This record gives sequence, structure tokens and C-alpha cells, in this order.
Amino acid sequence: MDHFEKIYAYHATEYHEMITPEDIDCNLVPALERVSPFAGKRVLDLGSGTGRLPLLVHKMARDIIGLDLNFPMLLEQQRQRKKAKGDWPLVCADNRQLPCPDQCMDIVIAGWAIGHLRAWYADTWQVQIGRILDEMERVVSPGGTLIVLETLTTGALKPAPPNLELAEYYAWLEKRWGYSRDVIQTDYQFGSVEEAVARTEFFFGAGLAQSIRQNEWARLPEWTGLWSKQVKPTHAAAS
Repeated sequence: MDHFEKIYAYHATEYHEMITPEDIDCNLVPALERVSPFAGKRVLDLGSGTGRLPLLVHKMARDIIGLDLNFPMLLEQQRQRKKAKGDWPLVCADNRQLPCPDQCMDIVIAGWAIGHLRAWYADTWQVQIGRILDEMERVVSPGGTLIVLETLTTGALKPAPPNLELAEYYAWLEKRWGYSRDVIQTDYQFGSVEEAVARTEFFFGAGLAQSIRQNEWARLPEWTGLWSKQVKPTHAAAS
């Protein structure tokens, strides 16, 4: 079990507390809506975690399902769902084998969920990630939308892949799978520099904590990549 797997298994509450102050300028939802409006849509959120995306869009979508492999993350999402007075279903399952029928969703999102496999399966990452992308294409309806969200670095003044491995994955997503990229600024806003360190060090490590202190960042720079792909409608659906 690596660093991030331990967090998702044992520190779901701390993780949700960390991500709550993200996207202080509320750029994420408008960027998603530019790709595909949520009104009246059936949405599947893969790697749903503690509910970052369902909490943002559940009132807009017709239906939304939060799916995650880590049961403790879904338990935290259940708590957050109750606070939000929501009732969307939660499913514990693997993104590589979705318990969903073909063409049942209008929008399928994988938010900050796929990139980990680039490190976890260093020798077979294309096969493992490919299984997820294939499953996304299987369950989306003709004319629907596929969306992948990934980091373009935390604690940098300009967006860029955090490492060469993720850069390779992002390029593969575009060239092999035909996704288009948009860049969104989704900065965190904490109450103080020390709060920024306290909330993020367990996840990002001592290096970022040092940068936060050196730059006096209560507002921590964060960049998000939004990759999207429109699924072509069938002739029957188009007519």
C-alpha cells in the first residue's frame, strides 16, 4: 500500500478537509459546463472519493452516481451527502470493471482518479488505464461526454504535469484516445499560511510545506487539467 492508498483507506476525513477550500474562484463548474451542461443529464463520477464533484453538481444533474473503490472515502461522502441534504447513490467498485449497463450515462467523469495508476502499474499502466477508458466509453450514451480531471501541479505559478510519468500519460490520453485538454486554475484558499501547511502536508509532503512557508501562501496555487471527449451519436440517435 503506497502513500496515497493509505490516505484513501485511513484518512478520508482529513482528505475532505484538505480539498474543501480548493477552487476559491469557482472556476471548475463553469469549465465542466462549457464541455457539457449538466441539466437533465445522467452523470457517473468515477473515483468519486469524498464527494468533491457530486457536492458541486448534484442539484444540476438529473441523476448522479458516486463510484469509488475505497469504502472509507464513500463513508465520508455519505456524511457530506447528508450535510448537503442529497440522496445520490454511492457504489463501491473498481473503475476497470464498472457495474453498469452499456450506454446508460450521458456524462462520465473520472476526477483525479486515473493518474495514480501510472505509478501503481509502472510496467502495465497503458493496459490498466486503458481498461478504465474502455469502460467509460462502454457506459456512456451516444452523443455523451467523457471527462478526465487530473492535476497540473500544486504549488506552482504556471501549469505543467508534476512529473515525466504523468506528462507521458497526459500526452497518451490526447494522442491515443483523442481527448482535448483545457487548463483551469483551482487555487486553495486557507485562513493562514500555517493552516495551509497543516491541511496539506500529510498529502503533498514536506517539500510543498516548505514552499508554502517560503512563499507565505495562504492562497495555494493549484492547476487542474480537464480532458474531454465527445462521443459521436449513432445514426439512429442522430435522426
